[in-house]
Amino acid sequence: MSADPPNLSGSGDVPTVVVRDGSGRQLLCFLEQLIPLDGHDYALLTPVDTPVCLFRLNEDDEPDLIETLEASEPILSVADVVLQEHDLTLVRSAVTLTVSGELDEPEPEEFDEDDDADEESETYELLVSFMAGEEEYGLYIPLDPFFVVARMDGAEGVLVEGEEFERVQPRIEAELDDREQDD
Repeated sequence: MSADPPNLSGSGDVPTVVVRDGSGRQLLCFLEQLIPLDGHDYALLTPVDTPVCLFRLNEDDEPDLIETLEASEPILSVADVVLQEHDLTLVRSAVTLTVSGELDEPEPEEFDEDDDADEESETYELLVSFMAGEEEYGLYIPLDPFFVVARMDGAEGVLVEGEEFERVQPRIEAELDDREQDD
């Protein structure tokens, strides 16, 4: 563990941490859990802004998730304009695209708990759709919690990726399970 505890900042009861990825992009997150492993503090975090995923929409097939995008991608410029019409801002963050601004919360009756016939298709909610060139795209909000794992480095978090993630992820899950059983 580090000699100095992370200098976490935040308003209210939930501290926030800035996470950086290998490209230097940042993502502001709420600290959910702090887990000491191998002499480091690992943080389980959730983004402050709303995470979104970009999909290419096809008329016949399921939407295709676009996993890698450059920040300067023309599609994102179109998404910027569409979101501005709704007083929202697209943020090209570390880990994921996020949207900042006031989002309408889904109405509870929109979720039919008895209808679990196709749970996979219910993991995203459409925020906006738009045309870019000849293609239709959609920005979707994941309905499942979106967690980020970071290694604390002073007051900031460094995104845990690749081999390090593969190594610590099962141990973090085991620690969280132990904590849950202790409660």
